[in-house]
Amino acid sequence: MQRLYDFLRRHPTGVDSFWAVFLFGISVVGAAAHRESRGTESLALIIPIAFLLCLVIALRRRMPEKMLLLTIGLGVAQVALDVETTVADFAMLVIVYTVAATGARWASRAALGTGLCAALVAQLRWPNQHSSALGNLAIVVLQTVPFALAWVLGDSIRTRRAYFAQLEERAARLEKEREAQAKVAVAAERARIARELHDVVAHNVSVMVVQADGAAYVLDAAPDQAKKALETISSTGRQALAEMRRLLGVLRTGEHKEAGEYVPQPDVEQIDELIEQCRTSGLPVDFKVEGTPRPLPSGVELTAYRIVQEALTNTRKHGGPNAGASVRLVYFDDGLGLLVEDDGKGAPHELYEEGGFDGQGHGLIGMRERVGMVGGTLDAGPRPGGGFRISALLPLKPAH
Repeated sequence: MQRLYDFLRRHPTGVDSFWAVFLFGISVVGAAAHRESRGTESLALIIPIAFLLCLVIALRRRMPEKMLLLTIGLGVAQVALDVETTVADFAMLVIVYTVAATGARWASRAALGTGLCAALVAQLRWPNQHSSALGNLAIVVLQTVPFALAWVLGDSIRTRRAYFAQLEERAARLEKEREAQAKVAVAAERARIARELHDVVAHNVSVMVVQADGAAYVLDAAPDQAKKALETISSTGRQALAEMRRLLGVLRTGEHKEAGEYVPQPDVEQIDELIEQCRTSGLPVDFKVEGTPRPLPSGVELTAYRIVQEALTNTRKHGGPNAGASVRLVYFDDGLGLLVEDDGKGAPHELYEEGGFDGQGHGLIGMRERVGMVGGTLDAGPRPGGGFRISALLPLKPAH
């Protein structure tokens, strides 16, 4: 049945043509049955008029306004030539509905006016000799009602289609705006990440310069100290190169910092201070570290800190007054795991996409960008029992 329904929807003109042929057949049979009472001359007029009225049904979707004009002309011809109504005159009712639903506004108004007058004109032209004036009036009213209902139904269909079209247009526009906002958010977050990584690289280079100066100063007097300084320079340089590779992949804005503004960015050790600040502000946070802490690449530490910061900020904003949170920091052999959960009432997923810490970031958009910069993965969404969960895995790539 579904295939048949789809086929009929794809071939509306074919369906209309089928009903037109069917109606024409009934009209011819009916006219032949009353041939003796109507006469051969009347029959010669009925058949072509019935054919044209059936043609109106077949082409009503393709050219509704022209078919309306043809129908009006055929009606006038019937009245002028004294050709009484037949089954084919049902096409007048069909075209009134069609024009009201899909035709131009002028055609819709013309269809309404013609439909309201058709029954009155027909009754005046071919009155019922066996009915009183009141009876003829009742017949006019009864025959006018179907035309009025057909027009009302068609006009309501037009209004409904226009309403749905507006809804679709609005949904498409909102989707485009949302995509544009997401792109702007991604660009802004990448610019922010680039500035932070820029500070990390600048800090590492500053450390290298200080260590190099110290090594040169104690090279003769304390070779062991100089060796340690050179080892620090080597490890710091490798780390700076790794961060520089990430930095080159991030889109930066045209903003530049003046000399002396480069400062170290937050790291994993400062997560303790961040959690204490949250506790002081009234948000209970359970914090645990699993595994053996060890030095991490600066980009990974910065990403971990920012994820925890944004997650706890979202909990304060959307979790409600009695919300609590837990933070798990897990050191794996080849990665750093983060799990931040809260038991608050939560907020729609879209708010987390749009929100951000201190009103500057962009929630999950920023988190995904940060995690993607270090080659990690992020999983975020509502918890089954309520609240929200954010899980991230940051790989610890060896320096090259």
